Amino acid sequence: MPEVIMLGTGRALPTATQENTYLALSGAQSLIMVDCAGAPYRQMLKAGLDPARLSALIITHFHPDHAYGVPSLLISLWLAGRTQPLDLYAPDAALSRVRDTLDLYDPDSWPGMYTVNYHGIATTRGAPVLTDDDFTITAARGLHFIPTVGLRITDRATGLSLAYSSDTEPSADIAELARGADLLIHEASGSGRGHSSAAQAAGVAGDARARRLVLVHYDRTATPPATMRRQARSVFSGEITVAKDFDRFTW
Repeated sequence: MPEVIMLGTGRALPTATQENTYLALSGAQSLIMVDCAGAPYRQMLKAGLDPARLSALIITHFHPDHAYGVPSLLISLWLAGRTQPLDLYAPDAALSRVRDTLDLYDPDSWPGMYTVNYHGIATTRGAPVLTDDDFTITAARGLHFIPTVGLRITDRATGLSLAYSSDTEPSADIAELARGADLLIHEASGSGRGHSSAAQAAGVAGDARARRLVLVHYDRTATPPATMRRQARSVFSGEITVAKDFDRFTW
């Protein structure tokens, strides 16, 4: 059964108990990281994941809290002896900036550096991202400050789906992406331009008729989980979890 592991659950300003929000998708054959914040190699180890299994990296948008760990991840994998290629996916606007950032470190000069294959993601509803032995992943554009995509991850063995909003205001495209999903992971930074509150995230879950809702990208000190859960419960009748770092969910 596939798992999603929360490598971080915090908003852009991390805390002592919350790393920036990013996650790992673990299937029978593949391990895919979605976004890449601080100490990604270490976070995988702490989560009990084998970094050598990492088959792909998806960046949803080029804000620092979602992308600044990419150089660290790549050099850590190289130092650990990786030789197989790594596929990296991002919306075109983010992809070019990720490549520019990596060029500053001149990875082609690292002896025996493995190949990184770059793939653009269209910011249209249902845009294909990747298909492997475990998952089919599609995207849709979120409503954020810069081009951003949410993701739908379908387990090919069962047909069940997980949706991830990334950073977004309540969005019809994200709700459609999450339509009938077993699990919706939605940001809950707070209402305002480019972001959503717990209640707004719950509204998206209800509109999508998702079965379960997991709230991420929040500050548990500023907004206690019990408060967030109460706000979401006023809107959504399904199962609600306010995630903490290293929580794991199956779908």
